[in-house]
Amino acid sequence: MLDIALHTGTDHPDLLWILVPSFLSFVAGLTALAYSDRIREWMRPESEPTSD
Repeated sequence: MLDIALHTGTDHPDLLWILVPSFLSFVAGLTALAYSDRIREWMRPESEPTSD
């Protein structure tokens, strides 16, 4: 029973294909969070021209 609890999955044949995209998506999320204000301003500029 202890062997099952300690199994980390390092013997999985596609471990690299699982870890690399997971890490890249994590970094992309952190990047989006860091630049969220700039992205929000780019999507919806607050100084929209008014029609008079």
